Amino acid sequence: MKLTLDLHDIYNRGVDIDRALRDIIEEAVAQKAPLIEIIPGKGSGALKKRVLRFLDQPEIKAQYHRVEKDSKNFGRVFVHFRWK
Repeated sequence: MKLTLDLHDIYNRGVDIDRALRDIIEEAVAQKAPLIEIIPGKGSGALKKRVLRFLDQPEIKAQYHRVEKDSKNFGRVFVHFRWK
């Protein structure tokens, strides 16, 4: 099961971006999903940087296993979880 978050609709609303990212992380933890696909889009890269900074926060980083930047598509970020 893969959860997907497309940020195209809320790209210019900072508070909504943080809320959407926090909600998708909480949903993945609750459902024990192995993977989240976050789509910040290609653009200038500012939204992707914001997503990566959000994921780098200590309280968020403690919840997932690793982050993978898609090598084939610059506009995607994968967040992997490891469940025991």
